[in-house]
Order: sequence, then structure tokens, then C-alpha cells
Amino acid sequence: MESFEHLRRANTVLLSTRRKDGRVVDTPVNLAIDTDGIGYFRTWTTAGKAKRLANFPGVRVAPCSPTGRPKGSDQPALAVRLTGAEAEHARRQLVSRFPLLQGRLVPLVHRMTGRTTVYYRLMPAGEPTPWQGEVTSR
Repeated sequence: MESFEHLRRANTVLLSTRRKDGRVVDTPVNLAIDTDGIGYFRTWTTAGKAKRLANFPGVRVAPCSPTGRPKGSDQPALAVRLTGAEAEHARRQLVSRFPLLQGRLVPLVHRMTGRTTVYYRLMPAGEPTPWQGEVTSR
């Protein structure tokens, strides 16, 4: 099993999730990696990626540009939705890594739009799910 060390310096990673019909959707996200090599990201409850992760927690991650252009090879990972103290740990990791964006701007936008924030843990994994289909959005 690989680690996320090659993603530690990346500001943005490309999170590839699967739809129920098997199509792959790529989304750029900020990923904070803690000292144990575990990655964390946030989104809101009604976001498409949150819905897709509820059905298929197996994902692929790769370093990318802020606009979603891949800058390296991807690797399989497993995403787990966090609650309680684990979600707070994820929030602190993101704020520490991205103080302005994840510490101020994203929470402000979530509050102003009435969105409920959810946090996910990413762990490197073996191939969690079969991957087929074309990328549908970036």
C-alpha cells in the first residue's frame, strides 16, 4: 500500500469518485495530510461528491492544478465520512494547512449559503473498486 507523502506538498488534489452508473467524476479538493499520513478534506452534505461517496467510498487521488489538471499519477484510496472529534481533528488539519481558504473563506461561504459542512478521511488503499467510464466533469 502506498502513502500520501507525494501529495503532502500539493495544494490541490484531484478526487475521482464514481457514479452509480459507473462514470467517473473528477473534482479538485484541498487535502491536508497529518503526521500519520492520513488525508482530510471537506465538502457540504448536498454536494455531488458527498452523494457519490455515500454509494462508493473507493476513490482515486492525484496531485493537480487548482483547476483540476492532473500533475501526476493517481492512486486508490478509501474515503470515510467523519463525525464528532474526528471531524474536529480534520477541521484543524485543514485550517492549519490552508488558514485563509479553509480557515475563513470556505466556512464563511458554507454559513452564508446555509450548507452543512462534512469532513472526510482519506486512507491509501489497494484497488477498492473497478474503474470504468469517462470523466464527466472537472
